[in-house]
Amino acid sequence: MTDLAQKSPALRITSAVLGSPALRLVGTRLLTAIPVLLGVTILTFILLNLIPGSAGLQILGPNATQAQIDELEAQMGLDRPPVERYLSWLGDVLHGDLGRSLTSRQPVADVLPGKLLVTAELVGLSFFIALVFAIPLALWAARRPNGVVDRTSLGVSTFVLSIPNYVLALLLSLLFAAQLDWLPAIWSSRQTSKGPIQLLEYMILPALSLGLGLLFFYTRFLRSDLVDQLQGQDYIMTARAKGLGPWQVLLRHAFRNSSFGLITFVGLNISAFFGLTVITEYIFSMPGLGGYLLASINTRDYVVLQAIVLVFAVITVLANLLTDVLYAVLDPRIRYGSH
Repeated sequence: MTDLAQKSPALRITSAVLGSPALRLVGTRLLTAIPVLLGVTILTFILLNLIPGSAGLQILGPNATQAQIDELEAQMGLDRPPVERYLSWLGDVLHGDLGRSLTSRQPVADVLPGKLLVTAELVGLSFFIALVFAIPLALWAARRPNGVVDRTSLGVSTFVLSIPNYVLALLLSLLFAAQLDWLPAIWSSRQTSKGPIQLLEYMILPALSLGLGLLFFYTRFLRSDLVDQLQGQDYIMTARAKGLGPWQVLLRHAFRNSSFGLITFVGLNISAFFGLTVITEYIFSMPGLGGYLLASINTRDYVVLQAIVLVFAVITVLANLLTDVLYAVLDPRIRYGSH
């Protein structure tokens, strides 16, 4: 194999790629994710089976007889032993089949992508709002500690971060939808089908209710870390001794090191934010994973719940993997798995 790689450029490139630290990192993380995802699905299945109530009763209503409930649950396969039902579900998932909803009887794999897209767009816009404004604001505040920008951002941050997310969502709806009538507060599929501009209009208020807290949290964290970097660090003193200006030192040196902590928080927040969207989507009547999850809980739709939890687990794994890869991109000196 070594002789062939030396003779063939294509094989040499393939060998280099397969042997790269970045690819080994991705492979290691993906292998580690398998038992994690398996454990999450098992734990979720156990907890769902401990929830009191009957799916058959939820579907047929309180007037149904026990015989009717038992017959329906037998048709849905809910009368089988839990281990058998889990193994059957897991086998279907490995073949790309997430099952059928117990209530609507629709394939979950057909419904889930559309719901996930709405939630992903909401999360993406929230992080875009947070990072686009937080980074320059933190840089300016760190450039002049205790200045007007720094003190103002601290006061606003304290106020915004003290408000619960759902209260902030209601306040934004009251101000921009009810009072000023600038933005819609309730999702309308007829309006959003007209184009991306209308979709963005319906996304702004939910994204602001999620993104404002992140914006000021990232601002205060990044500002504090930048100030620590600028005060007495050897590499900062060396950069200044070379004649670099204040903004060059801040952007080219201090911000590069401080970005590691920011990336860590972003990676952790991405997975957590998919859970936070449940309340926000409910308040704004958005057709995302949040509403789908709440409806499934109310109807004891175990198949949908299991699929949504699996999606959240995969998102968490991918977010952590992306964070590790970004570390290696920002600092090539990092070598994972070399020790």
